[in-house]
Amino acid sequence: MRHTGFRRTFVAIGVCSSLALAASACGSGDGDTASGKTRITVNCEPPKSAKVDRRFFDDDTAAFEKQNPDIDVVAHDAFPCQDPKTFGAKLAGGQMEDVFYTYFTDARHVVDINQAADLTPYLKELKSYDTIQKQLRDIYTVDGKVYGIPRTGYSMGLIYNRKLFQKAGLDPDKPPATWEEVRADAKKIAALGNGTVGYADYSAQNQGGWHFTAELYSQGGDVVGADGKAGVDTPEGHAVLQNLHDMRWTDDSMGSKQLLIINDVQQMMGSGKLGMYLSAPDNIPILVKEKGGDYKDLALAPMPGGKGTLIGGDGYMFNKRDTPAQIRAGLKWLDHMFLTPGKGFLGDYARAKKNDAPVGLPEPRLFTGAADAKDQQVKKANANVPVENYQAFLDGNQQLQMKIEPPNAQQIYSVLDSVVSAVLTKKDADIDQLLKEASAKIDSIPRS
Repeated sequence: MRHTGFRRTFVAIGVCSSLALAASACGSGDGDTASGKTRITVNCEPPKSAKVDRRFFDDDTAAFEKQNPDIDVVAHDAFPCQDPKTFGAKLAGGQMEDVFYTYFTDARHVVDINQAADLTPYLKELKSYDTIQKQLRDIYTVDGKVYGIPRTGYSMGLIYNRKLFQKAGLDPDKPPATWEEVRADAKKIAALGNGTVGYADYSAQNQGGWHFTAELYSQGGDVVGADGKAGVDTPEGHAVLQNLHDMRWTDDSMGSKQLLIINDVQQMMGSGKLGMYLSAPDNIPILVKEKGGDYKDLALAPMPGGKGTLIGGDGYMFNKRDTPAQIRAGLKWLDHMFLTPGKGFLGDYARAKKNDAPVGLPEPRLFTGAADAKDQQVKKANANVPVENYQAFLDGNQQLQMKIEPPNAQQIYSVLDSVVSAVLTKKDADIDQLLKEASAKIDSIPRS
Protein backbone atom coordinates (compact mmCIF):
# COMPACT_ATOMS: atom_id res chain seq x y z
CA MET A 1 0.00 0.00 0.00
CA ARG A 2 1.29 3.43 -0.77
CA HIS A 3 2.15 4.89 2.59
CA THR A 4 2.11 8.48 3.69
CA GLY A 5 5.88 8.56 3.36
CA PHE A 6 8.71 9.31 5.76
CA ARG A 7 8.93 13.02 5.87
CA ARG A 8 10.12 15.89 7.96
CA THR A 9 8.03 18.74 6.59
CA PHE A 10 6.64 17.16 3.43
CA VAL A 11 6.56 13.80 1.72
CA ALA A 12 9.63 13.96 -0.49
CA ILE A 13 8.59 12.02 -3.55
CA GLY A 14 8.61 12.62 -7.31
CA VAL A 15 8.88 11.11 -10.78
CA CYS A 16 9.86 12.06 -14.29
CA SER A 17 6.90 14.23 -15.21
CA SER A 18 5.75 12.96 -18.61
CA LEU A 19 5.73 9.79 -20.64
CA ALA A 20 6.35 11.98 -23.65
CA LEU A 21 9.88 12.61 -22.43
CA ALA A 22 12.47 11.01 -24.65
CA ALA A 23 14.54 8.17 -23.24
CA SER A 24 17.48 10.53 -23.04
CA ALA A 25 15.51 12.68 -20.60
CA CYS A 26 14.98 9.87 -18.11
CA GLY A 27 17.12 6.74 -18.40
CA SER A 28 19.90 7.67 -20.77
CA GLY A 29 21.81 4.42 -21.09
CA ASP A 30 24.82 6.52 -22.10
CA GLY A 31 26.17 8.34 -19.09
CA ASP A 32 28.99 10.25 -20.79
CA THR A 33 28.60 14.01 -21.20
CA ALA A 34 30.55 16.35 -23.44
CA SER A 35 32.64 17.38 -20.45
CA GLY A 36 33.70 13.80 -19.82
CA LYS A 37 31.56 13.46 -16.70
CA THR A 38 29.34 10.51 -15.91
CA ARG A 39 25.75 11.72 -15.96
CA ILE A 40 22.94 10.03 -14.01
CA THR A 41 19.27 10.90 -13.90
CA VAL A 42 17.53 10.29 -10.58
CA ASN A 43 13.97 10.80 -9.36
CA CYS A 44 12.20 11.49 -6.07
CA GLU A 45 13.43 15.08 -5.86
CA PRO A 46 10.87 16.92 -3.68
CA PRO A 47 8.56 19.23 -5.66
CA LYS A 48 9.10 23.00 -5.50
CA SER A 49 6.02 23.32 -3.30
CA ALA A 50 7.93 21.46 -0.56
CA LYS A 51 10.38 24.30 -0.17
CA VAL A 52 12.39 23.02 2.79
CA ASP A 53 12.79 19.45 1.57
CA ARG A 54 13.57 20.69 -1.94
CA ARG A 55 16.34 22.88 -0.55
CA PHE A 56 17.75 20.03 1.53
CA PHE A 57 17.73 17.66 -1.43
CA ASP A 58 19.32 20.14 -3.82
CA ASP A 59 21.94 21.23 -1.28
CA ASP A 60 22.90 17.60 -0.62
CA THR A 61 23.10 16.82 -4.33
CA ALA A 62 25.26 19.91 -4.94
CA ALA A 63 27.58 18.83 -2.11
CA PHE A 64 27.83 15.39 -3.68
CA GLU A 65 28.77 16.84 -7.07
CA LYS A 66 31.41 19.03 -5.45
CA GLN A 67 32.93 15.96 -3.77
CA ASN A 68 32.64 14.00 -7.03
CA PRO A 69 33.43 16.47 -9.84
CA ASP A 70 33.38 13.64 -12.38
CA ILE A 71 29.67 12.96 -11.76
CA ASP A 72 26.72 15.04 -12.96
CA VAL A 73 23.37 14.36 -11.22
CA VAL A 74 20.16 15.38 -13.01
CA ALA A 75 17.21 15.18 -10.63
CA HIS A 76 13.57 14.91 -11.70
CA ASP A 77 10.72 15.99 -9.48
CA ALA A 78 6.96 15.44 -9.41
CA PHE A 79 4.38 14.28 -6.94
CA PRO A 80 4.36 11.42 -6.11
CA CYS A 81 7.73 9.70 -6.63
CA GLN A 82 5.98 6.80 -8.24
CA ASP A 83 2.61 7.20 -9.91
CA PRO A 84 1.02 3.75 -10.36
CA LYS A 85 -0.76 5.08 -13.46
CA THR A 86 2.51 5.73 -15.30
CA PHE A 87 5.08 3.51 -13.59
CA GLY A 88 4.44 0.41 -15.70
CA ALA A 89 4.33 2.35 -18.95
CA LYS A 90 7.59 4.12 -18.18
CA LEU A 91 9.25 0.79 -17.46
CA ALA A 92 7.91 -0.82 -20.61
CA GLY A 93 8.81 2.21 -22.72
CA GLY A 94 12.39 2.41 -21.50
CA GLN A 95 11.82 5.89 -20.10
CA MET A 96 12.72 5.29 -16.48
CA GLU A 97 15.48 7.31 -14.86
CA ASP A 98 18.95 5.79 -14.45
CA VAL A 99 18.33 5.53 -10.69
CA PHE A 100 14.61 5.25 -9.93
CA TYR A 101 12.37 5.06 -6.89
CA THR A 102 10.28 1.97 -6.11
CA TYR A 103 8.01 0.70 -3.37
CA PHE A 104 9.13 -2.57 -1.82
CA THR A 105 6.21 -4.32 -3.52
CA ASP A 106 7.53 -3.33 -6.97
CA ALA A 107 10.91 -4.99 -6.72
CA ARG A 108 10.04 -8.47 -7.94
CA HIS A 109 7.90 -7.21 -10.81
CA VAL A 110 10.63 -4.90 -12.13
CA VAL A 111 13.06 -7.81 -12.11
CA ASP A 112 10.57 -10.22 -13.67
CA ILE A 113 10.05 -7.96 -16.70
CA ASN A 114 13.82 -7.51 -17.07
CA GLN A 115 13.99 -3.77 -16.45
CA ALA A 116 16.48 -3.71 -13.57
CA ALA A 117 20.26 -3.69 -13.62
CA ASP A 118 22.03 -6.38 -11.60
CA LEU A 119 23.92 -4.52 -8.88
CA THR A 120 25.63 -7.57 -7.40
CA PRO A 121 29.07 -7.01 -9.01
CA TYR A 122 29.17 -3.44 -7.68
CA LEU A 123 28.03 -3.88 -4.07
CA LYS A 124 31.56 -3.73 -2.69
CA GLU A 125 31.55 -0.08 -3.75
CA LEU A 126 28.46 0.71 -1.66
CA LYS A 127 30.04 1.35 1.73
CA SER A 128 26.79 1.15 3.67
CA TYR A 129 25.25 -1.97 2.14
CA ASP A 130 26.18 -4.46 4.86
CA THR A 131 24.89 -2.08 7.58
CA ILE A 132 21.32 -2.11 6.20
CA GLN A 133 18.85 -4.47 7.87
CA LYS A 134 18.98 -7.84 6.12
CA GLN A 135 15.21 -8.24 5.91
CA LEU A 136 15.10 -4.98 3.92
CA ARG A 137 18.03 -5.94 1.69
CA ASP A 138 16.35 -9.25 0.95
CA ILE A 139 13.36 -7.47 -0.59
CA TYR A 140 15.56 -6.40 -3.50
CA THR A 141 17.36 -9.74 -3.77
CA VAL A 142 16.01 -12.16 -6.38
CA ASP A 143 17.59 -15.56 -7.02
CA GLY A 144 20.71 -14.51 -5.16
CA LYS A 145 21.23 -11.30 -7.14
CA VAL A 146 20.73 -7.77 -5.82
CA TYR A 147 18.63 -5.39 -7.91
CA GLY A 148 17.94 -2.51 -5.56
CA ILE A 149 18.93 -0.63 -2.41
CA PRO A 150 16.47 0.13 0.44
CA ARG A 151 16.07 3.77 1.42
CA THR A 152 13.44 3.69 4.19
CA GLY A 153 11.28 1.15 5.95
CA TYR A 154 8.22 1.31 8.18
CA SER A 155 6.19 -1.06 10.31
CA MET A 156 2.60 -0.73 11.42
CA GLY A 157 1.64 -0.06 15.01
CA LEU A 158 -1.19 1.38 17.10
CA ILE A 159 -1.36 5.16 17.46
CA TYR A 160 -3.34 6.20 20.52
CA ASN A 161 -4.40 9.36 22.34
CA ARG A 162 -2.91 9.49 25.84
CA LYS A 163 -5.31 12.24 26.96
CA LEU A 164 -8.38 10.16 26.06
CA PHE A 165 -6.87 7.11 27.76
CA GLN A 166 -6.53 9.12 30.98
CA LYS A 167 -10.06 10.52 30.72
CA ALA A 168 -11.41 6.99 30.26
CA GLY A 169 -9.58 5.75 33.35
CA LEU A 170 -6.99 3.80 31.34
CA ASP A 171 -3.23 3.83 31.92
CA PRO A 172 -1.61 5.66 28.98
CA ASP A 173 1.68 3.95 29.78
CA LYS A 174 0.09 0.51 29.29
CA PRO A 175 -1.45 0.45 25.81
CA PRO A 176 -3.48 -2.59 24.73
CA ALA A 177 -1.36 -5.56 23.68
CA THR A 178 -4.14 -7.85 22.42
CA TRP A 179 -7.20 -7.30 20.25
CA GLU A 180 -9.37 -8.18 23.23
CA GLU A 181 -7.73 -5.32 25.12
CA VAL A 182 -8.18 -2.99 22.14
CA ARG A 183 -11.88 -3.79 22.15
CA ALA A 184 -12.23 -3.25 25.90
CA ASP A 185 -10.30 0.04 25.84
CA ALA A 186 -12.20 1.30 22.78
CA LYS A 187 -15.50 0.70 24.56
CA LYS A 188 -14.39 2.74 27.58
CA ILE A 189 -13.14 5.60 25.39
CA ALA A 190 -16.35 5.70 23.34
CA ALA A 191 -18.32 5.89 26.60
CA LEU A 192 -16.86 9.37 27.12
CA GLY A 193 -19.51 10.58 24.67
CA ASN A 194 -19.56 13.89 22.78
CA GLY A 195 -18.79 12.12 19.51
CA THR A 196 -15.70 10.35 20.83
CA VAL A 197 -14.77 7.19 18.92
CA GLY A 198 -12.78 4.43 20.59
CA TYR A 199 -11.23 2.79 17.53
CA ALA A 200 -11.40 3.64 13.82
CA ASP A 201 -10.43 1.71 10.73
CA TYR A 202 -10.28 2.27 6.99
CA SER A 203 -12.74 0.58 4.63
CA ALA A 204 -12.48 2.32 1.24
CA GLN A 205 -10.06 3.03 -1.63
CA ASN A 206 -8.16 -0.24 -1.01
CA GLN A 207 -7.12 1.05 2.41
CA GLY A 208 -9.54 -1.30 4.17
CA GLY A 209 -7.86 -4.24 2.47
CA TRP A 210 -4.47 -2.91 3.47
CA HIS A 211 -5.47 -2.76 7.12
CA PHE A 212 -7.19 -6.15 6.97
CA THR A 213 -3.83 -7.51 5.84
CA ALA A 214 -2.00 -5.82 8.74
CA GLU A 215 -4.57 -7.14 11.22
CA LEU A 216 -4.36 -10.63 9.75
CA TYR A 217 -0.58 -10.57 10.13
CA SER A 218 -1.02 -9.52 13.74
CA GLN A 219 -3.13 -12.65 14.32
CA GLY A 220 -0.42 -14.83 12.78
CA GLY A 221 -2.20 -15.32 9.45
CA ASP A 222 -1.30 -14.74 5.81
CA VAL A 223 -3.28 -13.14 3.01
CA VAL A 224 -1.47 -15.40 0.57
CA GLY A 225 0.23 -18.56 1.78
CA ALA A 226 3.53 -20.07 0.72
CA ASP A 227 1.64 -22.15 -1.85
CA GLY A 228 0.33 -18.98 -3.53
CA LYS A 229 -3.24 -19.64 -2.40
CA ALA A 230 -5.41 -17.19 -0.48
CA GLY A 231 -5.15 -17.46 3.29
CA VAL A 232 -8.04 -15.19 4.31
CA ASP A 233 -10.75 -17.84 4.79
CA THR A 234 -9.14 -19.08 7.99
CA PRO A 235 -9.72 -18.80 11.74
CA GLU A 236 -7.33 -15.83 11.78
CA GLY A 237 -9.23 -14.06 8.99
CA HIS A 238 -12.51 -14.75 10.73
CA ALA A 239 -11.12 -13.34 13.99
CA VAL A 240 -10.17 -10.08 12.30
CA LEU A 241 -13.65 -9.52 10.91
CA GLN A 242 -15.49 -10.72 14.00
CA ASN A 243 -13.54 -8.28 16.14
CA LEU A 244 -14.39 -5.38 13.83
CA HIS A 245 -18.03 -6.46 13.71
CA ASP A 246 -18.29 -6.65 17.49
CA MET A 247 -16.66 -3.27 18.08
CA ARG A 248 -18.88 -1.68 15.44
CA TRP A 249 -22.26 -3.26 16.24
CA THR A 250 -22.12 -4.73 19.75
CA ASP A 251 -20.00 -2.11 21.51
CA ASP A 252 -20.71 0.90 19.27
CA SER A 253 -17.10 1.94 19.85
CA MET A 254 -16.25 2.67 16.18
CA GLY A 255 -18.87 5.34 15.56
CA SER A 256 -21.65 5.32 12.98
CA LYS A 257 -19.70 6.93 10.13
CA GLN A 258 -17.89 4.29 8.10
CA LEU A 259 -16.20 3.88 4.68
CA LEU A 260 -13.37 5.95 6.14
CA ILE A 261 -9.99 6.57 4.51
CA ILE A 262 -6.73 7.72 6.03
CA ASN A 263 -7.50 11.45 5.91
CA ASP A 264 -10.80 10.96 7.76
CA VAL A 265 -9.16 9.00 10.55
CA GLN A 266 -6.24 11.42 10.85
CA GLN A 267 -8.70 14.29 11.17
CA MET A 268 -10.53 12.47 13.98
CA MET A 269 -7.30 11.77 15.84
CA GLY A 270 -5.92 15.27 15.36
CA SER A 271 -9.12 16.83 16.70
CA GLY A 272 -8.96 14.73 19.86
CA LYS A 273 -12.07 12.67 19.08
CA LEU A 274 -10.41 9.29 18.43
CA GLY A 275 -8.77 6.91 20.85
CA MET A 276 -6.84 4.52 18.57
CA TYR A 277 -6.06 3.56 14.97
CA LEU A 278 -3.45 1.53 13.11
CA SER A 279 -0.61 3.30 11.36
CA ALA A 280 3.14 3.81 11.21
CA PRO A 281 5.16 6.49 13.05
CA ASP A 282 5.18 8.80 10.04
CA ASN A 283 1.52 9.66 10.72
CA ILE A 284 2.41 11.46 13.94
CA PRO A 285 3.89 14.66 12.43
CA ILE A 286 0.95 14.79 10.01
CA LEU A 287 -1.45 14.67 12.94
CA VAL A 288 0.37 17.59 14.57
CA LYS A 289 1.26 19.81 11.61
CA GLU A 290 -1.88 19.32 9.55
CA LYS A 291 -4.65 17.98 11.78
CA GLY A 292 -4.33 19.99 15.00
CA GLY A 293 -2.84 17.32 17.25
CA ASP A 294 -0.21 17.70 19.97
CA TYR A 295 2.94 15.58 20.22
CA LYS A 296 2.54 15.12 23.95
CA ASP A 297 -0.89 13.50 23.50
CA LEU A 298 0.12 11.07 20.76
CA ALA A 299 1.75 7.75 21.55
CA LEU A 300 2.60 4.60 19.67
CA ALA A 301 2.28 0.95 20.63
CA PRO A 302 3.20 -2.20 18.70
CA MET A 303 0.58 -4.05 16.67
CA PRO A 304 -1.89 -5.78 18.99
CA GLY A 305 -1.91 -9.55 18.81
CA GLY A 306 1.78 -10.07 19.39
CA LYS A 307 2.51 -12.23 16.34
CA GLY A 308 3.34 -10.04 13.38
CA THR A 309 3.20 -6.64 11.74
CA LEU A 310 3.10 -5.36 8.19
CA ILE A 311 6.21 -3.62 6.94
CA GLY A 312 6.73 -1.50 3.87
CA GLY A 313 9.02 1.11 2.50
CA ASP A 314 10.92 2.18 -0.55
CA GLY A 315 14.27 2.10 -2.26
CA TYR A 316 16.04 2.69 -5.53
CA MET A 317 16.60 0.40 -8.48
CA PHE A 318 18.81 0.98 -11.53
CA ASN A 319 17.84 1.05 -15.17
CA LYS A 320 18.95 -2.06 -17.05
CA ARG A 321 20.48 0.23 -19.71
CA ASP A 322 22.86 1.87 -17.21
CA THR A 323 26.55 1.67 -17.94
CA PRO A 324 28.93 0.36 -15.25
CA ALA A 325 30.07 3.95 -14.68
CA GLN A 326 26.46 5.06 -14.09
CA ILE A 327 25.84 2.24 -11.64
CA ARG A 328 28.94 3.14 -9.65
CA ALA A 329 27.97 6.82 -9.70
CA GLY A 330 24.41 6.02 -8.61
CA LEU A 331 25.58 3.90 -5.69
CA LYS A 332 27.89 6.69 -4.55
CA TRP A 333 24.96 9.12 -4.72
CA LEU A 334 22.75 6.82 -2.61
CA ASP A 335 25.48 6.48 0.00
CA HIS A 336 25.80 10.24 0.21
CA MET A 337 22.10 11.11 0.17
CA PHE A 338 20.42 8.43 2.26
CA LEU A 339 22.74 5.78 3.65
CA THR A 340 25.24 7.56 5.89
CA PRO A 341 24.08 7.46 9.54
CA GLY A 342 23.31 10.90 10.94
CA LYS A 343 23.90 12.67 7.63
CA GLY A 344 22.25 13.33 4.29
CA PHE A 345 18.72 14.08 3.19
CA LEU A 346 17.01 11.77 5.69
CA GLY A 347 19.69 11.63 8.38
CA ASP A 348 20.82 15.20 9.03
CA TYR A 349 18.82 15.51 12.25
CA ALA A 350 20.51 18.70 13.38
CA ARG A 351 19.44 20.41 10.17
CA ALA A 352 15.92 19.01 10.49
CA LYS A 353 15.60 20.26 14.07
CA LYS A 354 16.86 23.71 13.08
CA ASN A 355 14.08 23.85 10.49
CA ASP A 356 11.40 22.83 13.01
CA ALA A 357 10.93 19.36 11.57
CA PRO A 358 10.18 16.44 13.94
CA VAL A 359 13.22 14.50 15.13
CA GLY A 360 13.01 11.44 17.38
CA LEU A 361 10.29 9.33 15.79
CA PRO A 362 11.09 5.61 16.16
CA GLU A 363 11.21 4.98 12.42
CA PRO A 364 12.51 4.75 9.79
CA ARG A 365 15.20 2.49 11.24
CA LEU A 366 17.31 1.33 8.35
CA PHE A 367 20.61 0.27 9.88
CA THR A 368 22.00 -2.37 12.23
CA GLY A 369 25.01 -2.61 14.54
CA ALA A 370 27.38 0.31 14.87
CA ALA A 371 25.70 2.21 12.05
CA ASP A 372 22.34 2.01 13.82
CA ALA A 373 23.93 3.06 17.11
CA LYS A 374 25.47 6.12 15.43
CA ASP A 375 22.21 7.04 13.71
CA GLN A 376 20.22 6.68 16.94
CA GLN A 377 22.81 8.66 18.90
CA VAL A 378 22.57 11.63 16.55
CA LYS A 379 18.78 11.37 16.45
CA LYS A 380 18.53 11.30 20.25
CA ALA A 381 20.84 14.30 20.57
CA ASN A 382 18.53 16.34 18.34
CA ALA A 383 15.15 14.95 19.41
CA ASN A 384 12.37 17.53 19.65
CA VAL A 385 9.42 15.16 20.17
CA PRO A 386 8.51 13.11 23.29
CA VAL A 387 10.46 9.96 22.48
CA GLU A 388 9.20 8.26 25.65
CA ASN A 389 5.77 8.06 24.00
CA TYR A 390 7.16 5.61 21.43
CA GLN A 391 9.16 3.30 23.68
CA ALA A 392 6.42 0.68 23.86
CA PHE A 393 6.46 0.49 20.05
CA LEU A 394 10.24 0.04 19.94
CA ASP A 395 10.22 -2.62 22.65
CA GLY A 396 7.25 -4.54 21.29
CA ASN A 397 8.49 -4.65 17.72
CA GLN A 398 11.42 -6.79 18.83
CA GLN A 399 9.03 -9.72 19.37
CA LEU A 400 7.01 -9.38 16.15
CA GLN A 401 7.50 -11.09 12.79
CA MET A 402 8.02 -8.44 10.12
CA LYS A 403 6.01 -9.26 7.00
CA ILE A 404 5.93 -7.42 3.69
CA GLU A 405 2.75 -6.77 1.73
CA PRO A 406 1.49 -9.63 -0.46
CA PRO A 407 2.15 -9.95 -4.21
CA ASN A 408 -0.46 -8.13 -6.33
CA ALA A 409 -1.22 -6.12 -3.21
CA GLN A 410 -3.51 -3.51 -4.73
CA GLN A 411 -5.70 -6.09 -6.47
CA ILE A 412 -5.95 -8.09 -3.27
CA TYR A 413 -6.73 -4.98 -1.24
CA SER A 414 -9.55 -4.13 -3.64
CA VAL A 415 -11.11 -7.52 -2.94
CA LEU A 416 -10.70 -7.19 0.82
CA ASP A 417 -11.99 -3.62 0.85
CA SER A 418 -15.47 -4.86 0.05
CA VAL A 419 -15.23 -7.44 2.82
CA VAL A 420 -14.26 -4.92 5.49
CA SER A 421 -16.79 -2.33 4.32
CA ALA A 422 -19.58 -4.93 4.38
CA VAL A 423 -18.80 -5.87 7.99
CA LEU A 424 -18.71 -2.23 9.09
CA THR A 425 -21.87 -1.14 7.26
CA LYS A 426 -24.12 -4.22 7.53
CA LYS A 427 -24.95 -5.58 10.95
CA ASP A 428 -26.05 -8.93 9.51
CA ALA A 429 -23.02 -9.38 7.21
CA ASP A 430 -22.19 -13.07 6.73
CA ILE A 431 -18.50 -13.24 7.64
CA ASP A 432 -18.05 -16.84 6.54
CA GLN A 433 -19.55 -16.15 3.12
CA LEU A 434 -17.60 -12.94 2.67
CA LEU A 435 -14.31 -14.71 3.36
CA LYS A 436 -15.19 -17.62 1.10
CA GLU A 437 -15.96 -15.29 -1.80
CA ALA A 438 -12.88 -13.16 -1.14
CA SER A 439 -10.67 -16.26 -1.11
CA ALA A 440 -11.96 -17.32 -4.53
CA LYS A 441 -11.44 -13.84 -5.97
CA ILE A 442 -7.87 -13.63 -4.66
CA ASP A 443 -7.06 -17.03 -6.14
CA SER A 444 -8.33 -15.81 -9.52
CA ILE A 445 -5.92 -12.85 -9.65
CA PRO A 446 -3.22 -13.53 -12.27
CA ARG A 447 0.21 -13.88 -10.67
CA SER A 448 2.73 -11.38 -11.99
